[in-house]
Amino acid sequence: MTEPNRVVIGADDAGFELKAIIESYLDERGVAYDDIGVDSPDATALGVDYPDVAERAATAIRDGRYERGILICGTGIGMAIAANKVPGVRAAQAHDVYSAQRARRSNDAQVLTMGARVIGPEAAKSIVGAWLDAEFDGGGSTRKVEKINDLERRLAGGAARD
Repeated sequence: MTEPNRVVIGADDAGFELKAIIESYLDERGVAYDDIGVDSPDATALGVDYPDVAERAATAIRDGRYERGILICGTGIGMAIAANKVPGVRAAQAHDVYSAQRARRSNDAQVLTMGARVIGPEAAKSIVGAWLDAEFDGGGSTRKVEKINDLERRLAGGAARD
């Protein structure tokens, strides 16, 4: 499989430690990435929360600076919700390999979110690997992803990116 050109990775304070583990895994695989934060497990005390990190990552993907992103918080839920607010971005929470693969193959998700409080480091590495290796299958899923894009354009006033 072809690795994405560049990945953006970010976490809130709850995901800080798992983010470091995933960065080491990306280094082992030779995947280029940029870390957009947080840089401290005390980030919340400094006023940086998961919506801030998710917005930075999702906006960078929407703008074409990155092909994909990995976001980590306590459960992965908040990061997914926040990233999905950025038009043109599809974020999927995954806590197992199959869901990570389907996020790419069926939904063309550019963002993977995970929860540091609900999965361990080895599972997280397997999930990231499966997601990185998977590509959008197209076929019948193309129509469905286009419907998602159409829905977003209608509801967001045409701001979605194809």
